Amino acid sequence: MELSETLHFDIDAVSQRLMDELYSLLAALPMLLLALLVIWLGWALGGWLSRRALLERVARRNPFMRELTRTSVRWAVSLLAVLVALEIMNATALVGAVLGTAGVLGVALGFAFKDTLENYLAGLLMSLRQPFAPRDHVVIDGNEGIVVALTSRATILMTLDGNHLRLPNALVFRSVTLNYTRNPSRRFQFDVGIGVSEDLIQAQQLGTDCIAALEGVLSEPPPRAYIVALADSSVQVRFQGWVDQRSHDFGLLKSEAIRQVKGVLEAAGMDLPEPIYRVQMIEPGQVHQAVQPTKSASAMAQGAVDTRATADLGPQIEADQRARSEQDLLDPAAPRE
Repeated sequence: MELSETLHFDIDAVSQRLMDELYSLLAALPMLLLALLVIWLGWALGGWLSRRALLERVARRNPFMRELTRTSVRWAVSLLAVLVALEIMNATALVGAVLGTAGVLGVALGFAFKDTLENYLAGLLMSLRQPFAPRDHVVIDGNEGIVVALTSRATILMTLDGNHLRLPNALVFRSVTLNYTRNPSRRFQFDVGIGVSEDLIQAQQLGTDCIAALEGVLSEPPPRAYIVALADSSVQVRFQGWVDQRSHDFGLLKSEAIRQVKGVLEAAGMDLPEPIYRVQMIEPGQVHQAVQPTKSASAMAQGAVDTRATADLGPQIEADQRARSEQDLLDPAAPRE
């Protein structure tokens, strides 16, 4: 047998096969057009349903949930339309293959975008039950600042230094959050070393009376003083007071309390020893004289510092919120944890 006869190519068989496929395609063309029409109608119906007022009422206070609900409804209706179209084309066997491929692809994408999906889910959960409100003073995982916004991926803080701090929602969701704003009453405290030979009860009374007289210090709970330690050359007395953060600045009032208490104790002749060792040489029969105050209590009270609440970061936070293109998910009227 010659080689040319062995390699003979039958073009007629190929042509017949192509013509059969073409006839099949032409025969299925009306059903294909009908299937495409069903998919288009499903997409249009999904868009119409996603704009209904019912969905607005379901998530009217949560823009994140509102957008998620709209998208979910539209894609669910569209997917149902695709399944109907495949049934029309008698291609339901393709559904299993598509779902299997989608499952494998979903697992791969889940591992690839694990952090992104985790932040997105954490943002969704926090938008439903918000752990803080706008302008709250919080400490999250050691990061302190004022809450500016909550987005789908991150929580934005303005640090007390005026810096922009962006925390991933997943970190915020699993971290311990300290909220200074939730309870407007906040306690400050400081320690003062009193000489070991002084009247500690008098020192405590002088200090608490001084703190109670300061503007911004709450009368309930009242200021208190405790003896907390006996040092080498002094007795440590801890003074405490409560401040309403809505009207007065915590740091300024604490600073003023320390200044005023120090002045009152010195004016009363109290010894406030330095943390050093001192050798006192006293002649026999010599009486120890109390240190005379250099200023009177009324003189020390003069020149009081303004401790009212400040809004140094207010203009910066407002400017940041105006310039933000992404929608803020925080709502002052939303339920809190």
